[in-house]
Amino acid sequence: MTAAPDNLPDDIAALRAALAAEQLARREAEARASGAEAMVVHLKLLIARLKRDKYGASSERGRKLIDQLELELGELVAAASEDAARAENAADKQGRPRRADSPPRGQPVRAPLPAHLPRERVVLPAPTACPCCGGKLSKLGEDITETLEVEPIRWKVIQTVRERFSCRACETVTQPPAPFHAIARGRAGPNLLAMILEAKFGQHLPLNRQSETYALQGIELSVSTIADWVGACTANLAPLVALIDAHVQTAERLHGDDTTVPVLARGKTITGRVWTYVRDDRPFAGPAPPAAMFRYSRDRTAEHPNRHLAGYAGILQADAYAGYNALYEADRQPGPITEAACWAHGRRKLFELAELSRAPLAIEAVRRIDAIFDAERAINGLPAEARLAVRRQHIAPLVTELKGWMRDSRGKLSRHNPVAKAMDYMLTRWESFARFLDDGRICLTNNAAERALRGIALGRKSWLFAGSDRGGDRAAAMVSLIYTAKLNDADPRAWLADALARIADHPASRLHELLPWNWAQARKGKVAA
Repeated sequence: MTAAPDNLPDDIAALRAALAAEQLARREAEARASGAEAMVVHLKLLIARLKRDKYGASSERGRKLIDQLELELGELVAAASEDAARAENAADKQGRPRRADSPPRGQPVRAPLPAHLPRERVVLPAPTACPCCGGKLSKLGEDITETLEVEPIRWKVIQTVRERFSCRACETVTQPPAPFHAIARGRAGPNLLAMILEAKFGQHLPLNRQSETYALQGIELSVSTIADWVGACTANLAPLVALIDAHVQTAERLHGDDTTVPVLARGKTITGRVWTYVRDDRPFAGPAPPAAMFRYSRDRTAEHPNRHLAGYAGILQADAYAGYNALYEADRQPGPITEAACWAHGRRKLFELAELSRAPLAIEAVRRIDAIFDAERAINGLPAEARLAVRRQHIAPLVTELKGWMRDSRGKLSRHNPVAKAMDYMLTRWESFARFLDDGRICLTNNAAERALRGIALGRKSWLFAGSDRGGDRAAAMVSLIYTAKLNDADPRAWLADALARIADHPASRLHELLPWNWAQARKGKVAA
């Protein structure tokens, strides 16, 4: 039974008033928790829909909207938890017992913690005799509460000892050969190198911040030392970058796009570009593993995509950037690249007018395009032949109707009208927009390339700028490795560590074994075994 506080008033009226105030505060806290819980459920559903719907209206808001919603969700969950805890505390003050391990009121039961993690068993001291009569106790069972915990990074120095022996008969000295190191200057192990690389190019954490973090843990690693290691790793991993690039350029269809990146140049910054070409055959059930090739350039002239794709002949899904035009010419060698336009780009221009100015024709255009997206969503992941059959039967009529309606509507508008310009963007390229109706391999959008560049856009705020053109090339190479690992559901840090540990003495003819998709498959096989 809970002991009564010493500071309670003596008179009945004051006690009643205090009890009423306590009950009112508890009800208000519970009401706030309940309202917040309902909003949390709503936001979770909305976020799930946005993540599921990669096309249509969600694509216009892009990742910004999802980020904002997730931020709001985090704040609401924290507020709901705080209010629930206060409500429970108010209930406890009234003497209502609650088990210490029960979840807060209104909170869902949590899923089990990952089974693959090691368990550390901590057994609380139990009584040796019955507290009531002193009799002998017999164990009935046990209750286990699991708590997720993490240990700080544990630094260590590995001493590799090579003992020398001398033969007493012939005095020959024998010693094991020196082991291969991840880099020639072998002060850093592969796991440390992988952590640095993934933090810099995957988590956008500059080397100076990493150096400061390590210093707080008692490990003095200067920026120049870490940068030296990064350069050496880039050189050692270059053969894997070349294999990924070759794999990407044998694709039947590529997604291409580019984005800006600031580059340091004599006391100022200039705007460089990072290009990506993504191979992802999963939308049409292709068996080839996904991969991404990144390139850096100092500007955005047409020579860069022409050089990047000099040996490629296939389908390129991209926006209407004029620099790609030479790739589509009929006399191009080794052959023309087939242009496939992005419906998300075409829809975006109309969507902005529909949302901002509420233009009726833009709203109607978006509605008709959304019907095409809805029909297309159902065939994502099916083989190319099945996709093509559905498109010809169900989607082609929608596209034909859209084209006719758009031409009729466009004829009634001035050429200076913003809606007319948005329609012209699609009508003047209609053959490229409609090409997906004749080829089941073509996607409706270029979202695969845009997703690949999201990390670059996020990283710009952390990098501030690339140090040089060489730095841009280095970043592009490392992002190719890390993003390709993510596409194949491989932990980039674990894969990089293993690749760095093995690549120095790995036979050149078997380097493909170290590629992320083969590495991930081999690891799954080991786990299954």
